[in-house]
Amino acid sequence: MFIEYLLNPSNYACQNINVHYNEATSEWWIEGKNYDKYNIKATNTYGTGRASAYKIIEDSLNLKDTRIYDYYEDENGKRVAELNKKETAIAQAKQEQIKLAFEEWIWKDPERRERLTKVYNERFNSIRPREYDGSHISFDGMNPEITLRKHQVNAIARILYGGNTLLAHEVGAGKTFEMVAAAMESKRLGLCNKSLFVVPNHIVEQFGQEFLQLYPSANVLVTTKKDFETANRKKFCSRIATGDYDAIIISHSQFEKIPMSVERQFAIIQKQIEDITLGIQDLKNNNGERFSIKQMEKTKKGLETRLAKLNDTSRKDDVVTFEELGVDRIFVDEAHYYKNLFLYTKMRNVGGIAQTEAQKSSDLFMKCRYLDELIGGKGVIFATGTPISNSMVELYTMQRYLQYGELEKRHLQQFDAWASTFGETVTAIELSPEGTGYRAKTRFAKFFNLPELMALFKEVADIQTSEMLNLPVPKANYHNVVIEPSEIQKELVKDLSERAEKIRNRMVDSSVDNMLKITNDGRKLALDQRLTNDMLEDFEHSKVATCADNIYSIWDKTSEDKSAQLVFCDLSTPHNDGKFNVYDDLKTKLIDRGIPEEEIAFIHDANTDARKQELFNKVRRGQVRVLIGSTQKMGAGTNCQDRLIALHDLDCPWRPSDLIQRSGRIIRQGNKNPEVDIYRYVTEGTFDAYLYQLVENKQRFISQIMTSKTPVRFAEDIDETALSYAEIKALAAGNPDIIEKTELDTQVAKLKLLKQNYLSEKYALEDKVIKYYPNEIKRLENRIEDMKEDIEVFNNNNTPDNSFEKMSIKGTNFTERKEAGEKIIEICKSMTNPEPLEVGEYKGFKIILSFDTMDRKFYASMKNNLSYKTELGSDPSGNITRIDNVLNGIETRLSSIENNLEDTKKNYESAKKEIEKPFPQEEELKTKSKRLDELNIKLNLNNKDKEIIDDGKDISDDSQDCKKEYER
Repeated sequence: MFIEYLLNPSNYACQNINVHYNEATSEWWIEGKNYDKYNIKATNTYGTGRASAYKIIEDSLNLKDTRIYDYYEDENGKRVAELNKKETAIAQAKQEQIKLAFEEWIWKDPERRERLTKVYNERFNSIRPREYDGSHISFDGMNPEITLRKHQVNAIARILYGGNTLLAHEVGAGKTFEMVAAAMESKRLGLCNKSLFVVPNHIVEQFGQEFLQLYPSANVLVTTKKDFETANRKKFCSRIATGDYDAIIISHSQFEKIPMSVERQFAIIQKQIEDITLGIQDLKNNNGERFSIKQMEKTKKGLETRLAKLNDTSRKDDVVTFEELGVDRIFVDEAHYYKNLFLYTKMRNVGGIAQTEAQKSSDLFMKCRYLDELIGGKGVIFATGTPISNSMVELYTMQRYLQYGELEKRHLQQFDAWASTFGETVTAIELSPEGTGYRAKTRFAKFFNLPELMALFKEVADIQTSEMLNLPVPKANYHNVVIEPSEIQKELVKDLSERAEKIRNRMVDSSVDNMLKITNDGRKLALDQRLTNDMLEDFEHSKVATCADNIYSIWDKTSEDKSAQLVFCDLSTPHNDGKFNVYDDLKTKLIDRGIPEEEIAFIHDANTDARKQELFNKVRRGQVRVLIGSTQKMGAGTNCQDRLIALHDLDCPWRPSDLIQRSGRIIRQGNKNPEVDIYRYVTEGTFDAYLYQLVENKQRFISQIMTSKTPVRFAEDIDETALSYAEIKALAAGNPDIIEKTELDTQVAKLKLLKQNYLSEKYALEDKVIKYYPNEIKRLENRIEDMKEDIEVFNNNNTPDNSFEKMSIKGTNFTERKEAGEKIIEICKSMTNPEPLEVGEYKGFKIILSFDTMDRKFYASMKNNLSYKTELGSDPSGNITRIDNVLNGIETRLSSIENNLEDTKKNYESAKKEIEKPFPQEEELKTKSKRLDELNIKLNLNNKDKEIIDDGKDISDDSQDCKKEYER
């Protein structure tokens, strides 16, 4: 049973089953049931002085990283746990060895390899993606002046004929028209009665305008802010429920205010509480981690609070419920805003996994599940240009929203099952962002089996990248503008390094300074030194000044065309409080250079939807030629591309999706310029270049997944929010150990890839040696024997001069070639089915006629031991000649097969020698891996640092493992 668990983790993980080894009885226990014990060698090879191999295996099976704690009592007699960084690093190195050894072991046995491959392929590799063609759709009522593109009509066909759909199309690909047309066609065809569009707050009015632009006669209800004020909400929801609208368009925040029925909410929350209660009891029975139990208790308490507040109408007052609206299809625009959907996992505090519940995401999930029940998984359509904005876990979230039933079918609805099938957590010891010491940070960072994962995902996801679409968008020319830092900036970067040193040595309280503050200050410093102290001088060659020069130069060159430019800056936005900010400074510089003030605008000044639309219209007309804003306010939904000629990134955003949203404002259909320029400003020697590298590496990873091609099989995610101490030191002063570690990371990864390739080839050869070659040799030998007998039969029945003597057909002997041929054609014409038909005998061989329905041709097979097939034509004599030729050619075929047998035997012997050869770079891999482990420990450990894990429980409350550690 233990081995079965190893081989099929998803079978058990999906049921939240814990695996535990009882050292006293030497037995493995799974979910409280006793199974046969197995002999597993747990020598010091895979264990440490503080963690046995059994303990490490148990942690690995439960998707946990091994951690070692020291325990002591404080002055109040309470137990305090402290992470032992050195022992933890050693134990996790052993854990990695166990995983690698298991990975090699599991494929060594050919029989097991074949069985596992079959199980995996049947479960995950049996999906043939459906292709949708919407060229036949008529689109009655659509504006005749608008023609949809091929990818748009195909996406609409997918929504009409498929199930739940994710329109994962490139920014600017026309998702709005796709959703509108799909809704109108669905209603026309009777596939739905009422569609609800849920769009970002700031584009509700714009979305309504585009809806009527495509379908001028549509009956559309567009909400306003007043409609969902408490006094008006009930009346408005009643209008939705009773009105016969083609579509209702509401904002994200308004959608959340329409509640599900109390009964449904109660049932769902009660079910969650029951599941978590069972999970807590399960963890306690199996001596689970206190951290996990406490997190689950906290979650349970939160759910119970929600249950108690179901009758509280302060937020969701007594209005028509979502079920009563009559809505049977919802379209969610910019669906990535709902990525924070809570999930339960046995993993401990893993980065990228939501540990807190976002109310709007849970609300949407509940409504999606309701629509799935109502119309069988065909009522939810998501649209976003960035379905994976920051982490691969978001892909699982999208699958939960859109294909929950498919996940259930494959036992992947629980995150641990999904994670164990497609991913792996990676743990490293690092300085905590708050600077309170070191922590073991786990990230869900390695992904494998990506082709199968994406095949499953593409059952709902319509992925269209810029390479696939070839949209009529302008060509983008990217310019990386490197700015030499001022002497003050250089000194301040060194100061950041010193601050990091103080935090590392616990010389400063985390409330005063921490790593997050340093990272943020580093970003500000790279933007403008005055952001750290507004009394510093204005450096004449600063990033802002350089940007102003470029903006003015482009403004001047394009004055005749009134071309416009966008400037993105997420830091130092205007607050009208008199303090220095980059926005006002850039505007002043632009005015000083000669750009009129009325041609410069901040997106922040357009604080209503109407003002925002007016501002965008001014940009389109060329009245405002420089628009400055943040990604949040000027990203998704900003359509003012008509005259845009250049875009400037003053700072680096946190997420790769933000860069996509930025560039999507200018690289967009409707831009009249054939080429545009995108400038990215980087201050040398600061955090700028490193942050861009992180974001671009992450985007490269996402691009490997979101592609029309078969994705890579393995990939590594990147998830960073604060720079580590080592990274800051490397940026500020350089560190030979950091450089060596970086080089070794690359070399070890390359060697592991080479070894994986070597093992794949070795296992393929093993399979051939065990089965293919022996079977093939035996098959060829039998075939040769049969052919020799056939040749002997042919020679005994053939005439000396190889002439036509007689052919027996349907009991009649024909002595003339032409007559025999005509009889064969006659029989062919009278055949009523394509099944082979024996019709006679010729030179010791049976004559069998057949019809191939694929190529629509008749064939004659001459059969004794083996069959020799030839195509028949319309010439009677020619057909007899073809039959003679195929019989005369048996000896030539025999010679070819004998050569084939000889080659196969040589390959067999060669393969047997080849599989005995070891991996040629095995020693190099071991040496470099060992050195890499040493560097990781050296760079991340400091004996002076302590990480306080818990100080609130008595030792008697702790788990058995904690007691053992404490007593030791």
